[in-house]
Amino acid sequence: MKKPSTLTLATLLAAAAWALWAPVALAVDAPKSMRGADVNAADAAADTKPWAGKRPGTQPLVARTFSTQPPVIPHAVENFDEITLEENQCLSCHGIDVYKKKNAPVIGDSHFIDREGKKLATASAARHNCMQCHVPQVDAPPLVGNAFQGDVVPDKAAKK
Repeated sequence: MKKPSTLTLATLLAAAAWALWAPVALAVDAPKSMRGADVNAADAAADTKPWAGKRPGTQPLVARTFSTQPPVIPHAVENFDEITLEENQCLSCHGIDVYKKKNAPVIGDSHFIDREGKKLATASAARHNCMQCHVPQVDAPPLVGNAFQGDVVPDKAAKK
């Protein structure tokens, strides 16, 4: 049988040293959370914030900050029924046939165009889930500072 070479012994010694040293080195370099909690710990549930508006139609519309921004929902939605394939409670006020009676903004023309660009008589099924694009607003301070300036003139934004 051959004697182990110096290279083989050096390799085995380096592997043993790494096995002993690696856990200590990796623990020192482990990711640290900026919020002070353990990275692997489950996040605590956020506090429930009140909606910015209470009843629909009782508060002014929120101005858009850029021309293609979907309008935000300026009223509470927690008591609304879930949007399903059969029912969408948003359309009971914002639908094309009732918006004037309810004094509510009508859903946009883009909601009546299908994927192929054809104009439809009713709202497209692709636009049925309103809160996919339109978000309700809560009464909460910003989480971080923001100096964003939109490109929409305030007078025009209120009319959309």
